[in-house]
Amino acid sequence: MAADYSHITREEVLEQWGIWKELREEFKKFDMYSCLGNHDMWWAAPDKTDSMYGKNYVLDKVEMPFRYYSFAKNGWHFIVLDSNNKNAGSLDQEQRIWLENELNRIPPGSPVLVMTHYPILAVSTIPYGGNHTDSKYITKLFHKHQDKKIHCISGHMHLLDTAVYNNVNYYCNGSMSGFWWGDGDGESAKKGWYHETPPGYSIIDFYDDGTLKNTYYPNIY
Repeated sequence: MAADYSHITREEVLEQWGIWKELREEFKKFDMYSCLGNHDMWWAAPDKTDSMYGKNYVLDKVEMPFRYYSFAKNGWHFIVLDSNNKNAGSLDQEQRIWLENELNRIPPGSPVLVMTHYPILAVSTIPYGGNHTDSKYITKLFHKHQDKKIHCISGHMHLLDTAVYNNVNYYCNGSMSGFWWGDGDGESAKKGWYHETPPGYSIIDFYDDGTLKNTYYPNIY
């Protein structure tokens, strides 16, 4: 279920968050850092004053400090962005200013991982769309910070691809739901696949030299 569809009811949203809470308990020993996706928000609430409307309700449920944020761990800098703005797949002006300042304060030579839901730059978006609409702005900003080792990960497409542009690595990973938990259609390479990508998840290994390894594990459900 996607909470952003107009026909979704309050009861359905609450049911899904209940499932999320149960699953989160099983992994509570692990730190969790979430990134807002386009299907997370319930825009069909009766009005904007409803406590379940929009982003703030989701931020509370997944315990995010803000819709975009950063943190550092074991020598790596992590930047989590909110792609869900006007012209879907874009950064608002407030977030642009914050990102510019954030990159400026990171020391030269530092490894950086940028997380977005919509791909900033991808191969799969060429035939299917879904790219950040402001990718030109973001890629030019990254080019100003060639003194850092920048990598990017995203989702949204349910497709798996890797791109390299100006020495920045862009990893677009598939989805656990594959063809939205369905069997697929005439363009699915196999049952449950979205085009040529099977349902699955990624595990990323981070190295002290600023490199990383993004490994995708197909999932059979």
